[in-house]
Amino acid sequence: PLAYPGYTARLPKSAASLPRLLRDVGYSTMAVGKWHLTPRWHRSAAGPFDTWPLGVGFERHYGFLQGDANHWAPNLVCDNHYIEAPRRPEEGYHLSEDLADQAIRMVQDQQQAARHKPFFLYFALGAMHAPHHVAPEWVAPYRGKFDKGWDAWRQEVFTRQRAARVVPEDTVLTPRPSWVQGWDDLSADERRMHARQQEVFAGFLTHTDAQIGRVLSSLQAQGLLENTLVMVFSDNGASAEGGKHGSVNEHRFTAHLPESVSANLAAYDDWGGFSTYNHYSWAWAWAGNTPHKLWKRYTWLGGTRTPLIVQWPGRIAQPGTVRSQFTHVVDLLPTILEAVGIDAPEQVDGVPQQVMDGTSLLAALEDPGAAEVHRTQYFEMLGSRSIFHEGWKATTNHISTGVLDEEELAIGSRDFDDDRWELFNLSEDFSEAVDRAAEEPDRLRQLIELWSAEAERNQVLPISDGMLDRFSGFIGSPYPAGATQTFHPGGGPVHDESIPLLWGGFEITADIDTIGAGTEGVVCAIGDWFGGFALYLTDGSVHFTFARSADVLHLSTPTPAPAGSCRLTVTYALGEAGGPGHMALLVNDAPVDQISVKGMLPMALQHGGTGLRIGYDSGFPVSRRYTPPAAFTGVVHQVTIGTTPGAVVPEPADEMRAALHAD
Repeated sequence: PLAYPGYTARLPKSAASLPRLLRDVGYSTMAVGKWHLTPRWHRSAAGPFDTWPLGVGFERHYGFLQGDANHWAPNLVCDNHYIEAPRRPEEGYHLSEDLADQAIRMVQDQQQAARHKPFFLYFALGAMHAPHHVAPEWVAPYRGKFDKGWDAWRQEVFTRQRAARVVPEDTVLTPRPSWVQGWDDLSADERRMHARQQEVFAGFLTHTDAQIGRVLSSLQAQGLLENTLVMVFSDNGASAEGGKHGSVNEHRFTAHLPESVSANLAAYDDWGGFSTYNHYSWAWAWAGNTPHKLWKRYTWLGGTRTPLIVQWPGRIAQPGTVRSQFTHVVDLLPTILEAVGIDAPEQVDGVPQQVMDGTSLLAALEDPGAAEVHRTQYFEMLGSRSIFHEGWKATTNHISTGVLDEEELAIGSRDFDDDRWELFNLSEDFSEAVDRAAEEPDRLRQLIELWSAEAERNQVLPISDGMLDRFSGFIGSPYPAGATQTFHPGGGPVHDESIPLLWGGFEITADIDTIGAGTEGVVCAIGDWFGGFALYLTDGSVHFTFARSADVLHLSTPTPAPAGSCRLTVTYALGEAGGPGHMALLVNDAPVDQISVKGMLPMALQHGGTGLRIGYDSGFPVSRRYTPPAAFTGVVHQVTIGTTPGAVVPEPADEMRAALHAD
């Protein structure tokens, strides 16, 4: 969150949410899945909870609070507290299936308690966001289906789109960007790896579709589907954060580490499985956005145009047909309010409500030929700008920062003053294929001016494509973790944002009792083998493992720790003048192991957030030397984690990057 209007990551009281409005007129309100609307520093057991789902009008929530989640071992929330997953990955757990189970049960419980009470279910799967996690049996049907590559597949998709009238017959298929590799230019190993990435993605999508189907089938079995308005949509176009090669561990993207085909091939057999946090190549994202340009994070249609599928038996004219009217996600709230038959209130809790920008789509649902009512819409994403107005769209060629391969290869402007605006007549150019800027300079100038007016009205300014210029407005924690914190067993996981920052130097001290050579289990652990650390014992020997996206650091004792009272200490200090750092393990203050540490430790351990556990672990381990829960067989009295006095303060750009990706 930033201390600029429009960037605080907090919904103003003048904009009451849809669940709040529906709850106030008698609806049961349930949220299941992703809730990426709670700002950094507000996601711990201390709250505040006013931006959690239950704080904005939902009566129930089961899901996760951050931008993505490990589908095998997510950082789960139930209502206002963190919980462990109901099963382990090895026992067949998958997040999408769990979310579908919870959605089905919530509605069933509500209907069995109050049969005729209406309900609102917000079902937001973690799929199809990376990581693309799915069991092998869902991938198997797609073996060999993508061996022709993204260029041929995009053409095939385009042909099917036109045949199904999903796109107009005269739509132009936009060309592949010159800086995105062609399939024919790849080596045999590259083709094999890239085909595998899309096979897994396709299996992941099919599995996701099956979970949506389970929820709808449950509504049908309960006799509810005929009287339920269903809207299915995506929040953005396909994502290219995997870069040129795709990524075996997307946390490498956060660390600004280059990917390699050889590293990806090493994980070929388990791509999408327990040992990967995978993402596909940006070329598959480009193909997935057929027939448009580019992908998520840009305001070209490839980043912003997504399907909206609406089902409402008996209320939609000519079901199964496509509507051509321009619509935006802000239109969904007024559409639902009109469908329910209520007016937007002028005040909520005594606070005057701001005017809604969206317009109801009911007219277009009831009449395919209804006039277009959403006439103007601005877009801005990480410096990429566009504006739609009365059938025309202007878009800049700006390239944002943050994705290593884009920074090195993408062609476009990297300075707002040098941005080139292109102009398209969407009423006859569905895919932004024909730039009309030279022919219509006056119209383009008017649209640019309109973008500026809309951006100011909607608090988009100041715009930025990076992080350093935002640092002065960075909102820190109202209750900082401080330099040192002591943790005790018996509580739930402690959110990683409540733990002292370890990046620039740390000391971890654990006071324990051991039973000698038979002592086993985790003293403390946070994260897993994709990013995290653990202090644990096996056969009485002490181990400390720190998993980074680039490698794994490990220290251990050559012999078992002495029986009885014992103090374990791990220290880390940065090296001088950019040299290697130093990490050491001590038992009862005596050094027993030490290593040099090249490079930096991450400031954010997990994209999906994580929690510190005392005396046990959960999900995936940090090291394969133990298997969660790995409850400690001795006694953990306390664990103290502290930032080393005089530790280096992170550079503003690094801290902002960590905050961005941890969110």
